Amino acid sequence: MESRTKTLTERQAREIADEVADNLASRARRAKAAAIDSARAAYQLAQNKAKASARVTDDAIHEHPYSSLGLAFGAGLLFGFILKRR
Repeated sequence: MESRTKTLTERQAREIADEVADNLASRARRAKAAAIDSARAAYQLAQNKAKASARVTDDAIHEHPYSSLGLAFGAGLLFGFILKRR
C-alpha cells in the first residue's frame, strides 16, 4: 500500500511539473511574440522617420544647391583638419 501511495504521489508531482512547464513555455512564447511585435513597430517607426528626414534633406539640397555644397565642403575641411591634428 505504501508503495502504491508513493507511486501516485510521484505521478501527481510529474503531472503538476508538466503543467507548470507548459504554462511557463506558453508565457515565454507570448512574451517573445510581444517583443517581436514591439521591435517590428519600433523598426517601422524608425524607418518612416528616416525616410521623412531623407525627403526633407533632399528637398533642402534641391532648393539651395550652392549653400549645401558650401556647407558640405566646410564640414569636410573641418573634419580633415581635426583628423590631421591627431
